[in-house]
Amino acid sequence: MEDLFAASKMSRLQFLPDPFPKPVPIQLYLKRDDELHPLVSGNKWRKLKYNLAEARRLGCHTLLTYGGAFSNHIYAVAAAGRACGFATIGLIRGEDHRERDTPTLAFARNQGMQLHFLTRLQFRNLTDPVLQRDLRQRFGSYYELPEGGTNELAVRGTAELMPEILRQSDQLPDYVCCPVGTGGTLAGLEKTAPAGVKVLGFAALKGFVADSHTTAQVQTGYHFGGYAKTAPELIDFIRIVERKTGVQLEQVYTGKMLYGIYDLAQKSYFLPDSRVVAIHTGGLQGRSKNLDV
Repeated sequence: MEDLFAASKMSRLQFLPDPFPKPVPIQLYLKRDDELHPLVSGNKWRKLKYNLAEARRLGCHTLLTYGGAFSNHIYAVAAAGRACGFATIGLIRGEDHRERDTPTLAFARNQGMQLHFLTRLQFRNLTDPVLQRDLRQRFGSYYELPEGGTNELAVRGTAELMPEILRQSDQLPDYVCCPVGTGGTLAGLEKTAPAGVKVLGFAALKGFVADSHTTAQVQTGYHFGGYAKTAPELIDFIRIVERKTGVQLEQVYTGKMLYGIYDLAQKSYFLPDSRVVAIHTGGLQGRSKNLDV
C-alpha cells in the first residue's frame, strides 16, 4: 500500500493553450489526476488512500463496497484491493445476467473481487438493518466503503488537491472546477480553498441536489440527460479537445465538466483572462468506444 498510495505522489498541473473548438478568454489548467495510477486513478485514488490505511489499521482483510455495472468505484476498489493485499467484495445493482457482464465487472472479477447482485429495491435500501445483518452473517468481518467511495476519510484525501494546486501555481487560480457525482471531490476542494478561490462543480447526474452546508456553486445544466448519458455534441466536443491537447478524456465526468467550462466561458461567466483549474478525475475505463471512431 505504501507504493500505491505514496504520500509524495502528486499529479502534474498542465497548462492547456487553446484547448477548445473556439478560443475563449480564459487560461485553462488541467490537474492530471488521471495519471496518478493506471488502474486506481483520479478521485478514486484520493478517496481510497486513507480508507485503505484505516482498514489496515483496524486489522480488516476484506473490503466490501457497492456500485453499478459500469462503476469506476468498483473498478478502482478491485484493483486497489489486489495491489494492497485485501480481499474485495462488490455488491452490484441489478440481476446477474449477460447484460450485466460488462467490461467493468469482468475486470473486477479478474482482480479477484467477489461479485454479488442485489435487486434494485435492495440497493435502494442498503441501510436496512435486516440487509446489513444478512451481509455480516454472509461475509463476516469487512471494511465497508460506501457507493462512490465518499466518506470522511475520502474527503480527507480529496482535500489534498487544493494545497497541491497552490504549490504548483505561481499565483492563485480564480476558479478550481471538478465534476460532481457523490460530491466527495467538491467537498475536499471546498474544505481547503483559500479566500479568493472559487470552487465550481459540474453535476454529472440529473437531479443533483447540493449539500445545504456547501458554499461552492454547482452547475446542473451539463449532465446531458443524466449519469453516463451523452449526446453527439458532447462526443464531438471531446474529440476536438483530445485532438488539440493530446489528453484522453471520458464522457461521464471530465468531458462534461470541460464542456460546461467552455460553454460558460463563451457566455462570459468568467472574467477575461481568469485562471481556471479543472480536475481530471480519471475514470478512463468508462470511456466510450464512440470516441475512438
